[in-house]
Amino acid sequence: MDRNIRTVDDVLDLLDSLFAPEADRWSGGAGGDWWDTFYADRSRPVPFFVDKPDENLAALTEHGPLTGGRALELGCGPGRNARHLAAHGYHVDAVDISPAAIRWAEERARESGVDVRFHLGDAFKLVGTELPGPYDLVYDSGCFHHLPPHRRISYLRLLDRALAPGGYFGLTCFAAGGMGSELSDAAFYREGGLKGGLAYTADSLRGIFGELTEVELRKMREEGEGEGEAGEPGEESPYFGKDFLWTALFRKAG
Repeated sequence: MDRNIRTVDDVLDLLDSLFAPEADRWSGGAGGDWWDTFYADRSRPVPFFVDKPDENLAALTEHGPLTGGRALELGCGPGRNARHLAAHGYHVDAVDISPAAIRWAEERARESGVDVRFHLGDAFKLVGTELPGPYDLVYDSGCFHHLPPHRRISYLRLLDRALAPGGYFGLTCFAAGGMGSELSDAAFYREGGLKGGLAYTADSLRGIFGELTEVELRKMREEGEGEGEAGEPGEESPYFGKDFLWTALFRKAG
């Protein structure tokens, strides 16, 4: 008979087990294998495989208030946003649990001539150890909405450790009414599985990140992909943008 729960981390690990094998997708280990399969075919029509930065990140770096310093990207994938930050005055650490994603990101960084330090592993374990911070910016484009509800505790801990006083936290995630599941938090534990990701309302994001000051919270702007009406050629945007996502910028006191 096991009676070995003593800490909050023990409880979080137990709750992770309710989502196995999906838990591996954010906690490392076999999760890297799942994401390696996901990234194996680079020609797949996956929206965020494009080599373009998020439209909101481009606006914030080109027009302020993001003006440089140290940056950490969580779940960097092929590194499109990390490279954009490096090209706009940031010293960038970028983390992902997929070896295939890191290899692709490193290739793209070499081709574009920017310096990004890519790290393979679980950000929850790396931040505070190999990545001690503090960072002027923590950016997450599509990682947060793949976490189960209890791992928000770990996420908020990470932000508290990583962000410098006065530092910014940028986020894009599924918006309710678009993509992602709108089940209640409790329902995920009753039914099992994350249903492809969690959708959030603006009010839920404000509540979760209530210790930070809201700078911006809006829907991402849909960006053209080079095809107009009826399949005719259209104008291609230099930025990534999908209107089923929230974009947010928060700031830590200090």
